[in-house]
Amino acid sequence: MYMSTETLMKAPTAKKIKKELTIHNHTRIDEYYWMNDRENPEVIKYLEEENAYTKSILLPTESLQETLYNEIVGRIKQTDISVPYFLNGYYYYTRYEEGKEYPIHCRKKENLEAKEEIILNANEQAESKAYYQAVGLTISSDNTLLAYGEDIIGRRQYTIKIKNLVSGEFLADQIPNSSGEIAWANDNTTIFYTIKDETLRPCKVFRHALNTAPENDTLVFLEQDEMYHVSVFKSKSARFIMIASHSTVADEYRFVDANTPEKEFSIVQTRERGIEYSVNHYEDIFYILTNWQAQNFRLMLTPINAPQKENWKEIIAHQQDTLLESIEVFQNYLVIDERKNGLSQLRVMDRKNNTEHYIQFTEAAYGAYTSTNYEFNTSTLRFGYFSMTTPNSVFDYNMHTQERKLLKQEEVLGHFNSGDYFSERLMVTARDGAQIPVSMVYKKGIKRDGNNPFLLYAYGSYGHSLDPYFSISRLSLLDRGFIFAIAHIRGGQDMGRAWYDNGKLLKKKNTFYDFIDCAEFVIKEKYTSTAKLCAMGGSAGGMLMGGIINMRGDLFKAVVAQVPFVDVVTTMLDESIPLTTGEFDEWGNPLNKEYYDCMLSYSPYDNVEKKQYPAMLVTSGLHDSQVQYWEPTKWVARLRELKTDNNCLLLYTNMEAGHGGASGRFQRFKEVALEYAFLLDQVKV
Repeated sequence: MYMSTETLMKAPTAKKIKKELTIHNHTRIDEYYWMNDRENPEVIKYLEEENAYTKSILLPTESLQETLYNEIVGRIKQTDISVPYFLNGYYYYTRYEEGKEYPIHCRKKENLEAKEEIILNANEQAESKAYYQAVGLTISSDNTLLAYGEDIIGRRQYTIKIKNLVSGEFLADQIPNSSGEIAWANDNTTIFYTIKDETLRPCKVFRHALNTAPENDTLVFLEQDEMYHVSVFKSKSARFIMIASHSTVADEYRFVDANTPEKEFSIVQTRERGIEYSVNHYEDIFYILTNWQAQNFRLMLTPINAPQKENWKEIIAHQQDTLLESIEVFQNYLVIDERKNGLSQLRVMDRKNNTEHYIQFTEAAYGAYTSTNYEFNTSTLRFGYFSMTTPNSVFDYNMHTQERKLLKQEEVLGHFNSGDYFSERLMVTARDGAQIPVSMVYKKGIKRDGNNPFLLYAYGSYGHSLDPYFSISRLSLLDRGFIFAIAHIRGGQDMGRAWYDNGKLLKKKNTFYDFIDCAEFVIKEKYTSTAKLCAMGGSAGGMLMGGIINMRGDLFKAVVAQVPFVDVVTTMLDESIPLTTGEFDEWGNPLNKEYYDCMLSYSPYDNVEKKQYPAMLVTSGLHDSQVQYWEPTKWVARLRELKTDNNCLLLYTNMEAGHGGASGRFQRFKEVALEYAFLLDQVKV
């Protein structure tokens, strides 16, 4: 169980160097600004001291951590294979071998009885590397070449590599500093790719001819507006190479025929602030999903030779209660991924018969999504489904007969029985009257007597909707009596686009208030108590954790803040930091005093006070490209300086990884076990 800091190591004390930060005639003092330098040996030494301190404090939980890790890994089917999908004459799938950390990417020609070809064994590529990730695996049209992006640091700066699948040899062509997105032209000798700038913003698209020096590649598009980032991809039809420029509030797409990659790109619709759209190709038209005059988006179509918005024709009108999220195009069908009342819906439209229907789901809280659907001329939709008690499941669905076939459900080894657990969906009334969905799961037999350990989780930013997902690792908490709940707070898009708009910019505090109101609700309804209530969130959800402990830390026994974005004002004032400029429409530009004052009022780092705080575990990654390591590091230093309690305050920094933590299939559960052991220890389970 928990031992005091006096019993073990003494907590590290960070040195203080006064740094004045002045804007709008207001000065902030940041004594830990000096930590903003990963090349400084003093910084590394301090991080190592914090790691040693965390290890020391959690030493009594090491056997529990090992037990949790073995439990979690023991539920995973180590020798496993994904559901194969068909693409251009081959069945592709990913498999895992027992004891191996990384996937083996394979294919079979024409049928599943054919001989297996291994196109990339990530275990071999990862050998002797502390971190490894391969992304964007893309095959040339003639099926002979593989291009992909490789990251061996964790900073999401990918080196593009190309492998000859006939000989098994790698080409000399290597292109560093990419986002890992690659699109093959139909000539099988040309690829398009993106390059990042010094802030890690993908801003350039190049055309590369195989077996030529990358420094001679042709720049085909430069995104000069720092509010935008670019991506490149090939249309499902394989007819077009598409370049997309995205900002928080606007999009712009370009296209060129994949058979003539050297030609100039044409614009679909010139960017206009406030108009977001996406593009799907079908025969001689583009389908356009857009928020133009439609807050929850509507579906349009337009001729390829006249794609500007004055030619857009409405197919599905705007709906006040339903958000249109994405579409899947088939020869005779359209599938619309919608969200209504916080739940996913799959709407199937038969264009041939001019009929439509929804795929039916029965659980109170669930998630559904369109899966891998590369085939165009088919009546089969592949979709995925899960709930908090149902492992992720992959189905093939006949869009004509409405029959579904379960292809694979994530296997949970051991004694798992979904019937042992209960999931429910509640609506919590926020202080301003908004109805906040809460998805909850727990083991059957739990009583509402206020004595249950409870973990409340949320994200609440960027319009990211958090579906009620299944988790193999979470079972270790549920089996020890925990209730787990997701608060679908504003800032996400769970209840439509207005849900997002009312949780960002000047309305950002609704995100914190919603979470606090949900916490008060589960205490009032005796699901738990302040002595047993824990909270967890990561990245922007980590900022949420920082906000709620400043506002109502008294509600929580323990908090886990994963790679938290907590130094909001300083980061948003520094345009050299990755993500800053592209997110002014998410958080606001602090050069504008109104936005400065707003974010200053909730920025976790700027609002640390001399008062009591819950027990806390804060995690970080030295190479994090999304939230720089110094944010959680400075935050912990300031909390340790000012807090008036003796509660545990720990910082763990993964010195070999970035935003997503460890890269291995099993290694990442070491950190999960650490977090769970911390929570279990704090609530005395």
